[in-house]
Amino acid sequence: MAEIIPLERGKIPPQAVDLEEVVLGAMMIDKKGVDEVIDILHPDVFYKEAHRYIYEAIFRLFESSEPVDLLTVSAQLKQEGKLEAVGGDFYLIKLTQKVASSAHIEFHARIILQKYIQRSLIKISSEIIEEAYEEATDVFDLLDNAEAKLYEVTQGNLKRSAETAQNLVIQAKKRIEEISNKEGLSGIPSGFDKVDRLTSGWQPSDLVIIAARPGMGKTALTLSMARNIAVNANIPVAFFSLEMSSVQLITRLISSETGLSSEKLRTGRLEKHEWEQLNVKVKTLEKAPLFIDDTPSLSIFDLRAKARRLASQHGIKLVIIDYLQLMTSGVSQKGGNREQEISTISRNLKALAKELDVPVIALSQLSRAVETRGGSKRPILSDLRESGAIEQDADIVSFIYRPEYYKIDEWDDEERTPTQGQAEFIVAKHRNGGLDNIRLKFVAHLGKFDNLDDFDSPFEFQSKMNAEGENPFITRDLPSAEQAFGSSMNALPEADPDDDVPF
Repeated sequence: MAEIIPLERGKIPPQAVDLEEVVLGAMMIDKKGVDEVIDILHPDVFYKEAHRYIYEAIFRLFESSEPVDLLTVSAQLKQEGKLEAVGGDFYLIKLTQKVASSAHIEFHARIILQKYIQRSLIKISSEIIEEAYEEATDVFDLLDNAEAKLYEVTQGNLKRSAETAQNLVIQAKKRIEEISNKEGLSGIPSGFDKVDRLTSGWQPSDLVIIAARPGMGKTALTLSMARNIAVNANIPVAFFSLEMSSVQLITRLISSETGLSSEKLRTGRLEKHEWEQLNVKVKTLEKAPLFIDDTPSLSIFDLRAKARRLASQHGIKLVIIDYLQLMTSGVSQKGGNREQEISTISRNLKALAKELDVPVIALSQLSRAVETRGGSKRPILSDLRESGAIEQDADIVSFIYRPEYYKIDEWDDEERTPTQGQAEFIVAKHRNGGLDNIRLKFVAHLGKFDNLDDFDSPFEFQSKMNAEGENPFITRDLPSAEQAFGSSMNALPEADPDDDVPF
């Protein structure tokens, strides 16, 4: 004999029909109730079809700045031909009799929204299960679709409410007090003095774009910056590299940290003293809170998930992405184009910066217009590739310009100073501060940037050699390890992260 299962033990979709009735009734008897929930709910969140029709009528009245009450809602439904579908005037009267006021209406509305999200997740999960059983389904397309649908649910329903001026003033005063009590910069120090003076450090929730043509040193600049922040300031940094592998990046950092050329590290042909130099100086990098992710073709959905995880587990204070045009939106772009996809990515990077309350630095390519333009090759805002959304969403837009790359030997200033070993960091847009062109030192064979004013003896020696026409890339002509460290090669000192000597 078959087992008889009581009906109440069956599964029904998550719902709160009684709360739907209360919320709709409260909206029709109290204007305050409409104001409190109109930006929280949308028609689809209602489980019962009649309730969707009633809410749509209320929403249209609100949009038209018409009064919302029992009579106006009834007239709107009659005009749309849906009054009988909802149960007539009798049902509307019944809804208004269920409540006495709009008290707790926001709390009730959020429960209705939660039930809708649960139903949405059940629907998405069912679709994913069904598609996963199809042999013809491409598994990576399936993952992309699943991410896109989940992201849509999140973006469409998790909204932040506005805060009062009183609360915001209290928060602003508290932040100002914290900054006044804090020595130095209010944001994350880049390690480049003039850049930090202009920006007061990279500020929380800011989206910073650093753009340049290939070969200008975008990766070198951000790696130098990541090194300064993680090693010198001991601040956790997340570096997402879509172009280079994590081992290649750390090798470039080792070259920068030890003063050994990347060619030597790539071939492994090191002298005995250079091995000792490598083993000592690399210890500072080993202890640095630097997290590198080299996932190729990373989607914005994956990036946000990974960044959230790093923020909760390791407390990262800065996110760097190299570079923006290699990312994907994670959403099918069959009906769109690349510019729309970049717009989605840019908008979500800004949302990530606000959500985690950390600066996000994204590298970007420039269009070929720079190369074809006559006269000055200094980049301008219109040179950004797919520039509209990037320029709009970014708090800071900056460029890297190395005249030496274009065989330009002198700067276009009054002094006509030589451009050799120098670069310009151009701040072209700064939402909360001034603009400037800041010159930095660029050390090509080590792939690093540094403050222009901090010339130390090995680089003075190297500059002298360059002026005399010698090849700076031949390491045998550089000072010996003993000269650079100022001590015996057999008794190298412990590495000091604050040491000004670049080797």
